[in-house]
Amino acid sequence: MHQEGTMSNAGTARRAKVLVVDDEPRVVRLVTEILKAVGYQVVASSSGDSGLEMLVLEQPELVLLDVLLGSGPNGFEVCRRIREFSDVAVIMLTAKAMESDVLAGFEAGADDYLTKPFSAKELVARVQAVLRRTQRAQGETVTATFSCGELAINFARHTVEVNGRVIALTRTEYALLHQLALKANRVLSHEELLTLVWGPEYRNDVDYLRAYIRYLRRKLEQDPANPRYILTSPGVGYLLVCPDER
Repeated sequence: MHQEGTMSNAGTARRAKVLVVDDEPRVVRLVTEILKAVGYQVVASSSGDSGLEMLVLEQPELVLLDVLLGSGPNGFEVCRRIREFSDVAVIMLTAKAMESDVLAGFEAGADDYLTKPFSAKELVARVQAVLRRTQRAQGETVTATFSCGELAINFARHTVEVNGRVIALTRTEYALLHQLALKANRVLSHEELLTLVWGPEYRNDVDYLRAYIRYLRRKLEQDPANPRYILTSPGVGYLLVCPDER
């Protein structure tokens, strides 16, 4: 991990507060130095239990959460606990980019992941991108509703129902469904969806998109293997099919 090329953003970064939960002092020191240099506030914890307590006390806008914590609950368990009471943005830190770890983090409710070792530039870019998504979701003022067969979305309340049953979605799952619903019956390319939901930095990360489409189908479709709503356009992208929408 190195710090070259990070100080130019110091005057533009939002003064958001970031909580770092990692039991490696060297990583905590480096992350703290990098983020403070570009204008963020940083608080830190070395365990999952104390991290949860600090989250409540400090109310950060984003959590950098290590997967392998030395004692107490691991990062996945901590993330699941966070999602029981908070929608704070969470980036998982992992020592190896194994697909199983990445998917486990997403399933626990993480918004993104970052593989160690990472550069200062990459760290700052991921933090900024996730905070932009969070702020954009919180700032939405759309009041319309969307209905498609048994699927109903209230854009103002950020609620989703299937056949009258409320479906619990993570912030990213909802953002993806929202974009598909806004452009119902239109094929959205992989790059377009990744840019709209995650940001332009992610336009080539098709594995992100595939994972979240799987999660949405599990929650929304009666038979996820034979979806009725979210269909694949092979080699192109995805669309939300709704005969009643033009």
